[in-house]
Amino acid sequence: MKIVFLFILAYLLGSLQSGVWLGKIFFNKDIRQFGSGNTGTTNTFRVLGKKPGIAVLFLDILKGTVATSLPIWFGVSINPLWFGVAAILGHTFPIFGHFKGGKAVATSAGMLLAYSPTFFIYSASLFVIFLFLTSMVSLSSMLSAIIITISTIILPLIAPFILAKQDSLLIILAICISTFIIFRHRENIIRIKAGTESLIPFGLYYKKKHNEAQ
Repeated sequence: MKIVFLFILAYLLGSLQSGVWLGKIFFNKDIRQFGSGNTGTTNTFRVLGKKPGIAVLFLDILKGTVATSLPIWFGVSINPLWFGVAAILGHTFPIFGHFKGGKAVATSAGMLLAYSPTFFIYSASLFVIFLFLTSMVSLSSMLSAIIITISTIILPLIAPFILAKQDSLLIILAICISTFIIFRHRENIIRIKAGTESLIPFGLYYKKKHNEAQ
């Protein structure tokens, strides 16, 4: 019963829609009605601004971290990644939001933070590098997901100080999550191909497009 309770708790944690609630409470605005209509960090940045976006990013990461830590805190002998998955499902299909949520990138990062802080830093660094190169959150998220998945296999062999061992569950989950992230970004892929994807005011590609427009 304890395991079932913790799984439910992890899902409910993931279901907390910080972007929606923050927008309604402090800005009298439902972010689901603006921008991409997404409830996650990127659309919060787009609709509400920088500070609310940072707050939601922190809270979405925290959801994954707390959920993944639950079995450790409560002495349950089960791979903590399963509880991270429950939080990811909650974020993507939230019971508090009619099962329409975000794309689970930040919550997945929070799961990695609880599982392996060094691998989280490595993964976050990949995202920042791709973001600097592409100026697109969507493309950076997809590229990072692919490289992170490959890294779960090869890093324990070549850089165990980053990821100590191969974990078959981590590898399987990385494949599933990266596939899911790409699937959830299918509309972004269409816009990227058409050259109409939104850019953030940061990075080399943004600078290039900004210079071309002048």
